[in-house]
Amino acid sequence: MRDAAPRHEGGRLNKPDFVSHFRAGLDHFNAAEFWDAHESWETIWLEAESDVHRFLQGLIQLAAAYHHVKRGTYPGGLRLFDAAIEKLNDFPKHWCGIDRTSAEEAARRHREWVATLLVQGATDRRLDAAEFPQISLDDSPIPPFEHW
Repeated sequence: MRDAAPRHEGGRLNKPDFVSHFRAGLDHFNAAEFWDAHESWETIWLEAESDVHRFLQGLIQLAAAYHHVKRGTYPGGLRLFDAAIEKLNDFPKHWCGIDRTSAEEAARRHREWVATLLVQGATDRRLDAAEFPQISLDDSPIPPFEHW
């Protein structure tokens, strides 16, 4: 269940709350807690606008894809990998305070792995915990308030 995000008087999240939920999503993703990452990011995605909205949607779909892979529900994972990669492709690898280069490379590999498993009917296979990707923080700026 998604945590209720604190809001300022106008009803929108303030920047510290955005950063808090964004970073919580990263922490959950990097701990392979993909559903929790999805929920943290969805809290702020509901408030976001324009590019930030689309970027967060890509991260949410990436987390959901790995959630499906972890559970062995590969058709859903494949569809979500495709959607996430398509959305995230529109953004620089270093954007919104993160470097998603290695995570996106892993997602492309894992997307192909899932597609192969589905063709072979080998859906009893699972990724080892060490194979789940990490998203790194970097120095790129987190979007200004008016963009989310």
